[in-house]
Amino acid sequence: MQPELCGFQTAYSGGGRAQKSPQVYRTLLVCAVALAAVSSARAESGLASYYGGIGHSGEMTCAHRTRPMGSMVTVTYQGHSIRCRVNDRGPFIKGRVIDVSISAARALGMMEAGVVAVSLGSD
Repeated sequence: MQPELCGFQTAYSGGGRAQKSPQVYRTLLVCAVALAAVSSARAESGLASYYGGIGHSGEMTCAHRTRPMGSMVTVTYQGHSIRCRVNDRGPFIKGRVIDVSISAARALGMMEAGVVAVSLGSD
């Protein structure tokens, strides 16, 4: 007869798969919620303005302080959303989170306002 190792023989004597405790499911749920929070951490909102921009005519580009160069950002203003490529650093005016090119500003419908409140998302 073999000695019992911390209840191993008793718990698994029937063979097959062990039952998962509620603790395992709770841990998985906490990890999933934490992952969702981290993935949405890139979303931000604030003021946007537009500039002459660097890039080809008609190209929707933007300047952002921290997003990687070449990354795509979704900018939303009053129900209009566009995707623009980060190709510059800025804005360097307190309270502003992004500068968009003129073509992006036209697509958003912010030309007359100049500075508007937007929300940003990652792609």
